[in-house]
Formats: sequence, structure tokens, C-alpha cells
Amino acid sequence: NASGSEKVPLRAVGDSPRPRCLRGVNLEQMPWSYRAGSLAGLTAPLFTEWLREFNEGMRRQGKSVLLLLAKHEAHPYLQLSNVRMVFVPPATALAQPLDRGIAGDLKGHYRRRLLRWLPAERGVGQPSLLDVLHMLAQAWGDVHPGLIASCFRAAGFTPDASTEAVSLTSAPGLLSREQLERDGDPAGVDGDEGMAEGEDAGELAAVPPCPSEREVWRSLATLRRYLECQATSPDLFQAFYELEDAVHMVSAG
Repeated sequence: NASGSEKVPLRAVGDSPRPRCLRGVNLEQMPWSYRAGSLAGLTAPLFTEWLREFNEGMRRQGKSVLLLLAKHEAHPYLQLSNVRMVFVPPATALAQPLDRGIAGDLKGHYRRRLLRWLPAERGVGQPSLLDVLHMLAQAWGDVHPGLIASCFRAAGFTPDASTEAVSLTSAPGLLSREQLERDGDPAGVDGDEGMAEGEDAGELAAVPPCPSEREVWRSLATLRRYLECQATSPDLFQAFYELEDAVHMVSAG
């Protein structure tokens, strides 16, 4: 929306009707959606399906919204209960906010995450479609609400002045590297002094060694797969994405 306070999950369109990597995934609870289309990409039937779902979501929330669209053969006009479609002429000062920097910022975050992919540590080759969909969801989450609001203003739209200012601080669940190091190594605790009386070398040998980065990535992949199959809400993936970012931050150091 114009203030950047709400983001609709991204929908990806591919040419495969049943990708193998999506088998077993609880698609209704993912923070993204996928539909099979033609080689031409988005089609009118696919957009109509999304539009009706979007309208139903607004109806359930009791909201009526104005949807800005570019003129395109895949964008048919529909009379909907809670969504009013407005087509922006291509040559006008009232440009699409997406073209003012939102789409470019999304692509930049996606490229950054794609380049950060570590095949050696993850033990796999190129990312699958499922990996890419998760990266897209993470990249969309990286687009800051303040940037979205500024792009709407640059396009000639001014959000409600009563909208609260968006904080530029980090997400509450994401710890900095300093915090991770500090919390992981409590001050004043010595490893040798922490031994219980009577503890022998055999018991010390039972302490598991520090896992390698490859083992950590495999564990994260297992956790993600569990969430893909068993998640009851797309919001669970936000916590997983923050955990994955924290591991990236530690391994990059």
C-alpha cells in the first residue's frame, strides 16, 4: 500500500504445472504463491484468479482499495466489491510507483540473495525453483516500507498524514553479530571452571563438536523442509528467514 505498511505476498508464474520441488509442500501456507502459465508469462486468466483472491482478502478485512495498474492485455477490467481498478496511462506524470524504484529495489535484494547462495556449504548445485521462491519472499521482505512510501510520493501520491513513521531499526528478531557473539559466550564463565565435580575425560568427550558450516546449512534445509510440509501459517517463515540471515551473518565474519 501507499504507506508500505502492508505487503501482499508475491505470486510467481512458471511454465511447469507440477514442479517436482514443490511436491509435498503445503502451498496454502507459504509466504509466496506459484501458478503455471504459458511461455508468455502472465495471462489474463492468471491475473483474474489473483485479482479475485485479492478482492476476497480485502472483503474479509473490511477494506476497500484502489489498485493502480498499467495497461496490459493480461490486465482485464473487473467490477469487484472491494477493489477499484485504475489504469495509469503510460505517458503521464502520474507514473506507477513500482517504476519509481520499488521493482528495482526488489530485484536488487533478490540478486544479492542469489549471489549469496553458497553451493559448497549447502552441498547442492544451483538453487531449485523452491529455493528461488523463498529468496523472492525474503527479497520482498527486504524492501523497506519507507522506500515504498517515498516511491508513491514520487509518483504523485501522498499517504495519509496520520500514518505513523516507520522505524529504520532492525527487525526485532534479528540479532547483530556482536549480540550473537556476546550472547553465545557469556561473560565471566570459564569453560574449565564450569566442570561439575567428578566429571571425567570420558564425559567431556561426549560433548558434541562445533558443527561445520555445511552441517549447519543442512540442518537449516531440514528445518525449512519441515516447515514447508507442516507449517500452519506463512508467518512462521519470517522467523526462519531471520534465523537464516543470522547464520549468514555469522559465517560471513
